[in-house]
Amino acid sequence: MLIPLAHLPRPPPLTASAIFRPRAPRLLASLSLATPPPPLLAASAFASLPLRALLSESQREVEMVGESEGRPLRVGLVCGGPSPERGISLNSARSGEDLLVTCYYIDCGMNAYAISPAQLYSNTPSDFDFKLESLAQGFQSLFDFAQHLAANVDIVFPELLEKANVPFVGTPSKNCLLAFDKYNASLELNAQGFLTVPNFLVEKDKLAKSKLEEWFQSINLDKENGKVVVKPTSAGSSIGVVVAYGANDAAEKAEGIISEGIDDKVIIEVFLEGGTEFTAIVVDVGTANNSEPVVLLPTEVELQSSSNIDIQEDTIFNYRRKYLPTRQVAYHTPPRFPSEVIDCIRQGVSILFRCLGLRDFARIDGWFLPTPVTSLPSAENTGKFGNTKYGAVLFTDINLMTGMEQTSFLFQQSSKVGFSHSRILRTVVQHACSRYPSLVPCSNAWAALSRKIQAAKQAEAIQKGTSKKKVFVIFGGDTSERQVSLMSGTNVWLNLQGFDDLDVTPCLLTSGNGYSSFHNQNMNGISRDVWTLPYSLVLRHTIEEVNAACIEAIDPERMELTSRLRDQVMNELGQSLSKYDWFAGFDIADKQPIKYSLQQWINHVKEAQAVCMVVLEKMVLFNRCWDLQEFLTQLASYGVHTIPKDLRATEEILKSSPDDIWNDLKAKLQTETDLEVYANALERKLQRMPANCLSRAHGVIEMPVSPPESLIFEPFIETDEIIISTKSVDDSTRHLVWKGENKWLEVTVGVVGKRGEMLSLNPSITVKESGDILSLEEKFQGGTGINLTPPPSTIMSEEALQKCKSCIETLANTLGLEGFSRIDAFVNVQNGEILLIEVNTVPGMTPSTVLIHQALTEKPPIYPHKFFRTLLDLAFARAN
Repeated sequence: MLIPLAHLPRPPPLTASAIFRPRAPRLLASLSLATPPPPLLAASAFASLPLRALLSESQREVEMVGESEGRPLRVGLVCGGPSPERGISLNSARSGEDLLVTCYYIDCGMNAYAISPAQLYSNTPSDFDFKLESLAQGFQSLFDFAQHLAANVDIVFPELLEKANVPFVGTPSKNCLLAFDKYNASLELNAQGFLTVPNFLVEKDKLAKSKLEEWFQSINLDKENGKVVVKPTSAGSSIGVVVAYGANDAAEKAEGIISEGIDDKVIIEVFLEGGTEFTAIVVDVGTANNSEPVVLLPTEVELQSSSNIDIQEDTIFNYRRKYLPTRQVAYHTPPRFPSEVIDCIRQGVSILFRCLGLRDFARIDGWFLPTPVTSLPSAENTGKFGNTKYGAVLFTDINLMTGMEQTSFLFQQSSKVGFSHSRILRTVVQHACSRYPSLVPCSNAWAALSRKIQAAKQAEAIQKGTSKKKVFVIFGGDTSERQVSLMSGTNVWLNLQGFDDLDVTPCLLTSGNGYSSFHNQNMNGISRDVWTLPYSLVLRHTIEEVNAACIEAIDPERMELTSRLRDQVMNELGQSLSKYDWFAGFDIADKQPIKYSLQQWINHVKEAQAVCMVVLEKMVLFNRCWDLQEFLTQLASYGVHTIPKDLRATEEILKSSPDDIWNDLKAKLQTETDLEVYANALERKLQRMPANCLSRAHGVIEMPVSPPESLIFEPFIETDEIIISTKSVDDSTRHLVWKGENKWLEVTVGVVGKRGEMLSLNPSITVKESGDILSLEEKFQGGTGINLTPPPSTIMSEEALQKCKSCIETLANTLGLEGFSRIDAFVNVQNGEILLIEVNTVPGMTPSTVLIHQALTEKPPIYPHKFFRTLLDLAFARAN
């Protein structure tokens, strides 16, 4: 069955008044093209601004805008682009405060579209692209797009917009071209007197292996196995970066990068053995014509090797380590370097910012090589900038627009020196506006409006005489989905930051023994601790990293160093920013994490009369509530059915013959299992099972932190795959291909409400891009999976859809659910009856969770900040 996109659920038509109506305050139009090629735009891989943070004041800002004089800045949010890193752009963009911006998207073919704010929450780039034909309005050309921006927004990002005379944030295109190309940038750094990494340029169809071998010999590197890094010259800082050994291997990998179409030029660099990578954010706080860069606290990138990782991949800071949760990397802000080295980094970044003609802000990466430095030729580097008595500092990557996901380096470093997400972005935007006289009135109106609103809030609070409601958001734990818990908790915490009547404290639940020994002992007898976290320590990629950062933060030496550097940077920033009327000061206090035992923390929450939002991923599943199996059979007449199950003790699985259990299960459940492989993983206490190690294709499977006491077995329910067809030559429309032979379809449904009054959101189906079981990344990360909410009418009729929602509500109310839960089930597409898989009372709440999609399909749409506030208000109502 071919299902045209026209049959997908459509929002109201995106009319000019609906999309382009000036909503205030419109703060910034950000062009977040992920590594577009010259000549259209020469900018680094950029993950667009999380404007949710920019606009975290209050919805009253919109309501009061009519009362202010002047028109505040108009906002346009542009994301996407042709780079493989565009998923990072979308991950960042979806953090936007969608109600207050006009949204645009650029696809891989550099076609521009106007999109609805809700579409920012498409799960992945594939999801985004698939829905463009039905949910977006395209521009005829980039020129038309630029002309539209010139008329409808105030300030955007460069070259495409330079040509249309649109004011922009960031570096001019001419300077971008120089800084973005790694090879040209290294030549410029060398000319400016900086230490540089010896390198060799490979261009398409121009590789001479003899010349490459000569280069190896010229720098005293063994041409047979000398270690080098091979990377594209213009593809961001992490795409296509590989390690090679010897000239032949380097040549082969360089040609591979070119043949894959990542770039047509590749740079081969000496591997900096024994070095440590760092990255530093720099913010310009000078006047319109006089750059005054201030470098924030740099971050040290510590790579932690693992015996399970390929040795060649274990030595580089690649895409996965940079953007996805992994225990193979940890960040330290500021670096654990000598103070002189940190000063050298900050001074060097500031000089580079000026000499390369950068503007507003940037991120610059580099390496510190402790003495003795053996990776660099000594003679040619004598007297160059970067030599210290402790070792050498080298700068290697100029990122003109840094990624801006919720936990990005920009927010990690700025929060260390007093800036919230909102305040640092406002600072960057206001500074950019100062270069354009035409924007000064808008900028002043924006600042005046912000002050007026803040004064009104303070007056209202005094008049009411009420204190803020205390909320604790707790995440962490020791399950295999604890990293999802961190992403969810961070997302909930940040969304609730914008409500002025709330005092929200993020908390980490951890083991009293830390995380290092989780796989070697039973967790039942281990005490639990809870850390209350300061703003900056939440912004990490893994639970283990947050825990380690808390321990590091209370170390006396680290406390002294961090405090001194923080004061130094804040003084530099304050002296310059205080000259501007729009600067409202710093808004993040310097606090330390506080450690409680679990019981102490519970007492603390009670004393504070707070409401606790639990985002622990310690899921209460129907599958684990074994006694409910028989209980729920009574719902069969209402269209709610359960899957037959068999419960086995883990000890039995490990001690018995896998063949005997397998045959017994096959007879009882009419199914086959990969029992021996799974039992092996349990016995060896593996942290994860590799992709495709079972009979059916699948992704990496995260294993329980400690072996469970029992396992549940159930038959695999066969469903028809829903496949996305590719565009044909004579047909510009892609289709869903669904055979419809099996009547069952897997759905995920959110339920919200009071006990006994739970309401079902619209169900979602996920078109999997590989395998039969969704991996954690498919569920919660950008990059895979296409979500359709609700299912297309050509697959499931409206009558069946309503029956499905009714069954879900009956189930939720029968189980006594309240607040919010997620129910996974198979639905009979013919009659809407359901076959229950599991009930999750603590579902994931990451920025890309499908439950956000479901809330956005409500009428009117419920945006994330309002969705989370609704859940919180249900908790307040129950508490009262």
